[in-house]
Amino acid sequence: MIPFDFDYYKPDSLEEALGCYHDLLLNNKKPLYYGGGTEIISMARVNSINFDAVIDLKGIPQCNQLELSDGKLRIGAAQTLTNIAEHNAYPLLSKSIKRIADHTIQGKITIGGNLAGTIKYREAALPFMISDCTLQVMTQGGLVSLPFLQAFDGKLKLKKGEFIVSIMIEEDNLYLPYNHVKRTRMEKIDYPLITMAAVKYKKAAKAAITGYGNNPILLSERIINHKLYSTDQKIKKIINSVHNDCKGDLSGSREYREFVLENILQEMFMNFEKIG
Repeated sequence: MIPFDFDYYKPDSLEEALGCYHDLLLNNKKPLYYGGGTEIISMARVNSINFDAVIDLKGIPQCNQLELSDGKLRIGAAQTLTNIAEHNAYPLLSKSIKRIADHTIQGKITIGGNLAGTIKYREAALPFMISDCTLQVMTQGGLVSLPFLQAFDGKLKLKKGEFIVSIMIEEDNLYLPYNHVKRTRMEKIDYPLITMAAVKYKKAAKAAITGYGNNPILLSERIINHKLYSTDQKIKKIINSVHNDCKGDLSGSREYREFVLENILQEMFMNFEKIG
């Protein structure tokens, strides 16, 4: 049970949601946008977060899109991880989100909530970081489309009151050869020591990791695809490039995480070499 009172709003349009948020601010209220609510409820129960109102985005049609049309896959921010995985229009994304929490919780977590939440791993972001995709964001100036990496740099960089409406991925990115690896300390469903998602497009590869530092990290494409480096040289240079980001914790030391990353990278290069 949440140990304090708050107001609940469920707008049915983007404009109403944004207006509601700013009206609440003008009345000295602290509002939050609400999707699945798993993180908000958990944190509120232990008094780690306080708010005066929640604005539920699930009643807005644009936030519930899940369709492939006009050469783009559109995923509304209010879509749950379960729905996205079952739709399976983007296999790498489906693989990634099936390893986030257990099946019951996946049915509540929304894709927008995973990207915008305070839990640092944000594993659902990895496939978007290495894809040609954009975020549709509701702003005070209206609905805008932003390149994903412009709006997301390990965490979302939105202004106060703005919210994700949907993610749009180019169709030709959906079925690229990919590699997904998640290493945990104990259980299959657990926070990652390291999770990596990688794709290969023609002769070039892209990769992103999470669990290694405080936020997801896009690995250097220049190093990954350098024609003069051996695989061992690439791995050493990649690890050196992210060395300062590496964090140790109870799940694993910095040295162990670097060891795990080395092995994951070996696996990625081996798999992509087979593709040619």
